[in-house]
Amino acid sequence: MRPMPAPIPGPFDDAFLRDLPYDPAALLFDELCEVDRERSLVRCRMPTHAGLPLTAAQRTHELRHPRHVAGGLIIHATGMLGFVHAYYVLGLRHADGWIGYGTHIHRAVFRRLIRVGEPVEASCQAIRSRIGTRRHFLRYRLEMRLRGALCYEGVQSAVWDRVG
Repeated sequence: MRPMPAPIPGPFDDAFLRDLPYDPAALLFDELCEVDRERSLVRCRMPTHAGLPLTAAQRTHELRHPRHVAGGLIIHATGMLGFVHAYYVLGLRHADGWIGYGTHIHRAVFRRLIRVGEPVEASCQAIRSRIGTRRHFLRYRLEMRLRGALCYEGVQSAVWDRVG
């Protein structure tokens, strides 16, 4: 693993964006809010707007089906949180051959609808890890909050492999 300077909260830096295994538009987060390596935790800010993938395709009705962040997009965002965690907490770099894949969704609870308009605070904390030389297994606790209210909580596992 690489030595890691302390990240500065704020917009994601160019080195991180270049290392993403997706186009930066798929990241969904615009700001790194916190990295706590001792607690194995990252927090990010996710803007919500009507143009989000899946959300933009919703046929809405203000009372019966208001425009909201689609559940499938929330699950994708949890994978992106795992990448943020691997990069800033574990020091894994896609450019060095590391790639991660979600393996299990142990728990996914959508507590409240996330209507578009206000940013969401999303967190990812490794709660169990088995770190090897070429493969890491992690279990994460994930949360999304809007104005402090819990909207989503989950527990997921992923494997990180070093290839090449």
